[in-house]
Amino acid sequence: MAETARESLGLSQVLFTPVGDPPHKQNNAITPACHRRAMTELAIEDNPGFSLCPVDLDRPGPHYTTATIRLIRQQYGLAAADCYFIIGGDSLQDLAAWHHPAELVSLCRLAVIHRPGSRPDAAELSQQIQGLADSLVWVEMPTSGLSSTEIRAKVGRGQSIRYQTPEPVRKYIEREGLYQL
Repeated sequence: MAETARESLGLSQVLFTPVGDPPHKQNNAITPACHRRAMTELAIEDNPGFSLCPVDLDRPGPHYTTATIRLIRQQYGLAAADCYFIIGGDSLQDLAAWHHPAELVSLCRLAVIHRPGSRPDAAELSQQIQGLADSLVWVEMPTSGLSSTEIRAKVGRGQSIRYQTPEPVRKYIEREGLYQL
């Protein structure tokens, strides 16, 4: 998804920003941030167009996307028109429920990837979120049907995730015993 967006939008870099303390998962058991950081580094290590941005890992949470985008723009000297937040259509569908969604779309452009089973109604969402229509950029890509939820579930069931995640990440998950039921 990130590589397709990078090429389609002509981006020089895609920053991967693992969330240290996601506010929407406060009552859920989540993989510790140190593991999410390590797996992200392993997944992107061979692509010079990808970089880890630890902005949310290096500060106390909870971490809201608007604050993260503000910090990234400040650190990298980006204008709103040059800053893209890459999300799946499923995330766009829920955007109205996010923390300050109108502020988010004023801070960056949303590069939206269609996800299987999710076709958000952008016109309807634009009525709920001021400025959304001007912020949307649709990125077309082949669908894969893979999701992090399914990857974790497969590991928990003892099924193979070979060829479904980068090999260094698969080995890390195995070595660290992550996602076991």
